[in-house]
Amino acid sequence: MEEGFEFRPWDELLPDALGLIFRNLSLQEVLTVVPRVCKSWGKAVKGPYCWQEIDIEEWSKNRCPENLDRMLRLLIPRSCGSLRKLCVSGLSDKSSFEFIANNAKSLQTLRLPKCELSDSVVEQVAGTFSNITFLDVSYCIKIGARALEAIGKHCKCLTGLRRTMHPLEVIDKLSQDDEALAIATSMPKLKQLEIAYMLVGTLSISEVLQNCRQLELLDVRGCWNVNLDENFVKKFNKLKVVGPLVVDYYDKNGWDNCSDYSGSSGYIPWDFVAGDIDDDFDDDEMSDGYWEDEEHVEDVEMWFYDDLNAVDAGYDWPQSP
Repeated sequence: MEEGFEFRPWDELLPDALGLIFRNLSLQEVLTVVPRVCKSWGKAVKGPYCWQEIDIEEWSKNRCPENLDRMLRLLIPRSCGSLRKLCVSGLSDKSSFEFIANNAKSLQTLRLPKCELSDSVVEQVAGTFSNITFLDVSYCIKIGARALEAIGKHCKCLTGLRRTMHPLEVIDKLSQDDEALAIATSMPKLKQLEIAYMLVGTLSISEVLQNCRQLELLDVRGCWNVNLDENFVKKFNKLKVVGPLVVDYYDKNGWDNCSDYSGSSGYIPWDFVAGDIDDDFDDDEMSDGYWEDEEHVEDVEMWFYDDLNAVDAGYDWPQSP
C-alpha cells in the first residue's frame, strides 16, 4: 500500500454526500438499517439530502391506503420543503393528497398513476402546485376535464403531461374530447403530451396543436379517431407525433431510443418512432410486518433519475386495469 495514504472515516462525510450514496439503497435499508450504523448517518437520513426526490411508485402498488398515507407522512417532512419529485401509485385518500399539497410546495415532478381522486379534490388543491413542470395522471379514471382545467389554470409552469389510459378503462365512455379541449385552452406551454388510448378525435387534437405551439412530442397511440393531415402537422417544426398505430414492444428495434424526440417534425401514423425513525415509529414494526404487504422487501426500492425526459417519456404498452 502506498505510504502516506490516509483513510477518511465514512462518518465524517458531508451530509449531502451521504445522501447521494444512500439513494442507491433500498427504502427499507435507508429507514431501518442506516440510522443504526452511527449518529452521523442517522442524522443524514433524517435530513433533506435523501428525500429531495421520492419514488415509491412500485412500493405503493396494491398497498392499503393507511400504509400508503403513513409512509407519505413519514418521508415528505424529511425533505424540509425541498422535495422536487414525488412518484406514488394508487393514491385514494383525500387527506393524503392534501398533505402532499400542503407540505411539498416545491414539487416540480409529480407522478400519480392510478390515483382515485375526484375532480372536486383536484380543484381544491391544484393552486398549491404552482411549480409543477411535469404531471402524470395516467389511469386516473375518476378525474376528467374539470380537474385538467384546474391544473392548467394553476400550474403555469407545466411543460409535460401524461394522461395515458387503458382501453378497458374507457370502454364505457362516449368521448374524452372535453379533456383534450381543457388541455388545449389551459396548458399553452406544454412540450410533451402523452394521451395514449384516450377517446379523442381529430378536431380536439387539432385544437391542442393550435393552442400548444411549443409541443415537441404528442403521443396519440391507440386514439383511433385521430387522423391528422400530414401537411398540417408539418407546420409545427419541432413536433413529433406518435400513433395512432400501436407497434408491439418486441416487434420494434431501437425502442429504448424513443424518448429522444428532439428530431425534425413528422407525423408517423403507420410506424412507431417513436437517523432514527420518527419517535412514534416502532423499529420492530417497520422491520417486520410493515414491509410484508404483498411484496418482498427486496422489491421496495427508491430510484432517482437525472433526466426527466428519459424517464417520463413513457413508451409502454398500457398496464393491466
